[in-house]
Amino acid sequence: QVQLVESGGGLAQPGGSLRLSCAASGFTFSVVTMTWVRQAPGKELEWVSSIDSSGAAPTYANSVKGRFAISRDNAKNLLYLDMNTLKPEDTARYYCQISHSDTRGRGTQVTVSS
Repeated sequence: QVQLVESGGGLAQPGGSLRLSCAASGFTFSVVTMTWVRQAPGKELEWVSSIDSSGAAPTYANSVKGRFAISRDNAKNLLYLDMNTLKPEDTARYYCQISHSDTRGRGTQVTVSS
C-alpha cells in the first residue's frame, strides 16, 4: 500500500538548519508531484512547497521562500526539504503529501527555539 515516512525533524535554534526526508513506497513516485505541508499547534494545515515529477520548477510559500529548498531523488524514492535560517514560527509538524490528494505520512516534528 502507499506509504510516506517522514524523518529528520528535531529541535533547532533560530537561524539553524534541518533536513527533512520522506521515504515513499507503494506507488510510482517518479511520476507524481510531491508536496510538503505543515501544521502548527492550533492552526490549520499550511502548504509549504511542491515539486513536480522531474524536479523542475519547485514552488514555495512566501513564508519560506529563500530559506527552504525542496528536492527529490526519483531513483531512491526520496523527497527532501532543506530548511535554513529557521525561525520560531517554523515550529510545526511537517508532512510529505502526494499532491492533489489527502495521502500524507505521519509527519515529523520541527521545533525552533533557543
